[in-house]
Amino acid sequence: MATKDADLSSLRIDRTSQGADPRRSRSCRRFIVWPLVILALVAGGFFLAQLFRPAVEVQLATASLTSPAQADAVLTASGYVVARRKAAVASKGTGTLVFLGVEEGDRVKKGQVIARLDDSDVSATLKRAQENFKLAEADLYEAKKNLERQQFLVKKDMIAQAEYDLAEARYKRVVASIEAARFGVREAEVAVENTRIIAPFDGTVLKKNADVGEIVAPLAGAASSKAAVVTIADMASLEVEADVSEANITRVTPEQGCEITLDAYPQQRYPGYVTKIVPTADRAKATVLVKIRFKEYDQRVLPEMSAKITFLAAGAKTDTVKSKPLLTVPAAAVAARNGRQVVYQIKEDRAAEIPVTTGQKLAGLIEITAGLKEGDRVIAKVDEHIKDGVKVSQKSK
Repeated sequence: MATKDADLSSLRIDRTSQGADPRRSRSCRRFIVWPLVILALVAGGFFLAQLFRPAVEVQLATASLTSPAQADAVLTASGYVVARRKAAVASKGTGTLVFLGVEEGDRVKKGQVIARLDDSDVSATLKRAQENFKLAEADLYEAKKNLERQQFLVKKDMIAQAEYDLAEARYKRVVASIEAARFGVREAEVAVENTRIIAPFDGTVLKKNADVGEIVAPLAGAASSKAAVVTIADMASLEVEADVSEANITRVTPEQGCEITLDAYPQQRYPGYVTKIVPTADRAKATVLVKIRFKEYDQRVLPEMSAKITFLAAGAKTDTVKSKPLLTVPAAAVAARNGRQVVYQIKEDRAAEIPVTTGQKLAGLIEITAGLKEGDRVIAKVDEHIKDGVKVSQKSK
């Protein structure tokens, strides 16, 4: 019963002895938690803003090799390689092609027989003309002897004058017939020559227009006939014809230095100069035809190749045409960031900063000596919105 009367108050936990005030503890927790919540909300808002922020639209440019002559460029134009001496060689006669002695790419000499038509009919005509000439020569001998006899007899008054006159007239007719027979032989010889198709100058066969067995006619009157047999060109007479806009024709002058680049060989450049500005304009295209002659070129240059012509400023050094090309990008693609030169590429829809080393400037371009290689794509114009990691998208053309 003594335990029932015991004082249980001594068993109560004395929280004041631990120095813990419940209200102060809850206040401290609120002071720590709310800033963390606010910080998390700000970070989440920033993340969402970045996530849904519209991408910066950009255009891309390609790092490419550029000639140092671009620094002296005043105008560029496009054109095609042509041959000043070019001919579609045709026949003067009509007939079946029985021989063709050349293929594309073969070289021919002036006067060389390229092809031959069937000449059986004209050869027979020539033979007949030659026999007619011999017959006329025999008549001439007989008429001449007869005239000499009649002349002797008329002097002896043994025949009438009329008989002499008749013999003289016959002699003159025979002489005339011989001249006609001679021209007949020549006409037949020309007809035979016309069945031989001859190269008009030294050149290279560019195209075969007909094959053995086809009908060849001077004007290709029939649907199944061909006019030209082959097309040849003098490969030593190549030049470039370019269409220059009327608005820019004042920048082009005769003898102006040029740099010629073929689309087939973009790394090879050829020196040239303006030879002629054709004194008429193309009304449909609003352009003027300009002819540019090569100063030197090699066997890779072929007719009908497309070419790009860079017209150089007056006094520009022509040795820059032969100098090594430089790797360039647009000058606007390079920016200064933290004391270094950089360009930006697109990687996973983000702008990626690429440090580069730059060189000389060339008419809106800048040389890249390190950091890029030919063919790399970079953002063409960098402004304050373009930074490392910024979301970007390529503009549609």
